[in-house]
Amino acid sequence: MNLAPESIIDDIKAQVVRIAQRLDCDAGELQSDELIPASGFIDSAGLLELIAWFEAAYDLSIPPPDLTIDNLGTMKAMADYVRRRKGLA
Repeated sequence: MNLAPESIIDDIKAQVVRIAQRLDCDAGELQSDELIPASGFIDSAGLLELIAWFEAAYDLSIPPPDLTIDNLGTMKAMADYVRRRKGLA
């Protein structure tokens, strides 16, 4: 798996777009620094699905204290979080 920030962001965006499509939303214009929960593209169940996918895709378990907007609120924050957890940042 490519752990370059841009690749991680692309993978996350693809997942957000898939989840949003099921809700009849087009998240294609979501920016990497835009707050995912505030975007309106996915609902709370979609956020949970995104986090579950994120953990599985990047082979990590997110401890409850890390479930924050600072770590997981944007695609960029999520990419940074993965890289920190993998010792790359």
